[in-house]
Amino acid sequence: MSRTKKFVYNSFSLALLQLVTIAIGFIIPRVMIKTYGSEVNGLIISISGFIGYFSLAEAGLSGAAVYELYKPLISNDHKTINAIVSAVKKFYTVSGYIFMALTVLLVLLYPLCVRSSVVGVFGVSVLVFIIGIAGALELFTMAKYRVLLTADQKIYVLSFSSIISLALSASIIILSAYLKVNIIILKVAALAPILLRSLILYLYVKWKYKYINYNAEADMQALDKRWDVFYLQILGVVQVGAPIVILTVFTNLKLVSIYSIFTIIISGVSGVLGIFLNGLSSSVGNVIARKELKILQKTTEETESIFYGLLTIFFSITMVTLMPFVRLYTRGISDANYDLPTIGILFVINGIFSNLKAPQGMLVISAGMYKETRKQSTIQALILVVAGVILVPSFGLAGVLVASCLSNLYRVVDLLYFVPHNLTKLPIRKTFIKQFMVLICLIIIWISSRFVNICPNNYYEWFKYVFIVMFYSLLIAIAMTMLFDRTNLKYVYFRIRRFARLKR
Repeated sequence: MSRTKKFVYNSFSLALLQLVTIAIGFIIPRVMIKTYGSEVNGLIISISGFIGYFSLAEAGLSGAAVYELYKPLISNDHKTINAIVSAVKKFYTVSGYIFMALTVLLVLLYPLCVRSSVVGVFGVSVLVFIIGIAGALELFTMAKYRVLLTADQKIYVLSFSSIISLALSASIIILSAYLKVNIIILKVAALAPILLRSLILYLYVKWKYKYINYNAEADMQALDKRWDVFYLQILGVVQVGAPIVILTVFTNLKLVSIYSIFTIIISGVSGVLGIFLNGLSSSVGNVIARKELKILQKTTEETESIFYGLLTIFFSITMVTLMPFVRLYTRGISDANYDLPTIGILFVINGIFSNLKAPQGMLVISAGMYKETRKQSTIQALILVVAGVILVPSFGLAGVLVASCLSNLYRVVDLLYFVPHNLTKLPIRKTFIKQFMVLICLIIIWISSRFVNICPNNYYEWFKYVFIVMFYSLLIAIAMTMLFDRTNLKYVYFRIRRFARLKR
């Protein structure tokens, strides 16, 4: 199967997965808040944030293993593939035990730091343990299959298994909430989909990769890059988890719940944008492994043009319609104030900065340049943590969002210089102009929106505003591209035509 065809399959499956994830991501929190309250929802989010740090027990294994598997998969070197996947299995088993040990430690410490007026100390400890088990199961059962399928550009298999798992998980949670079962029983029942997804991947690998032997002699040296990947993994975990941890320590669980609702929306938008890059990542890794510089340069320019155009459209819609959506979504919920326009715009700004660097971040990961970027990753993480700890006691939610904005802005500037110099050899100004165009377009659209009062009474009216903003932002984006990036606009047009032919 060609790289382009795999890209189409991966992109389609990721798009479907993202739609399902977004839909479930909006349904479940409202169900949880309506049934169990904002405080319990904030408690679950807070525990998950702390548990998220334990994924560092993986120590960068996934990224290093995927990178090392590219070449042997290209050359059908079964012996090397088996040596690597066997090492992966051993490392993930150790990681799983470390994860469980950290979970037990958190079971003892978390109730001492966080108090809930709804769930008792024992209940909080049990919830920590159950959510920790879910993370450990991922390492013990599914992770080794995920590495192989990602490296072989079969992300569509992972996506469809995840869709099945998410659908089952959502069904269990909704039914449990409807029956008003205890929150602990609900979280125990929600473990079943993880085992189902692992079974699906086990059967697929056994069917399609008959030569795979996870008990072959392991090549432990092949995964030495994992300690370099570890630094990038710290960044990812800190970016996601630090705000929740800081808010838990310095504020209260209701603010954590408010933060989570806005995060769901911005993450959903970022996830839709990420479909394009995620589907392309393994293909780019394949190109880099073959040292095809000209193809890499052409792909990079086209990717940036398409991605930044999509970023402009999606974040224009988000910027204009976010607060009207939040007001509709939280209608009838009175135990916390979710109508916070300033917080909304800070979330949007942070989302824009986070996604401006996404194409360059994808290239760094695809190229396996973990050691070369660990210093920058650490600086980004420190900016978020230090600024967050300083600002949150005085400014609450706004403080943690300003810290996130500063952290992401630093990384945008860093990758703007790093990737052209060390990987693509393209002029820096090309990427800078595209990023600058995105910001100008968004400012124009934001100023225009100030003259319109958007107050939808239902989701149907809200969707009408979404389509109006989408059409307007598309016109602005095309006009700016024709002025400053006309050559790549032609490339994008031909790429879309080729993509459309493959879909038929």
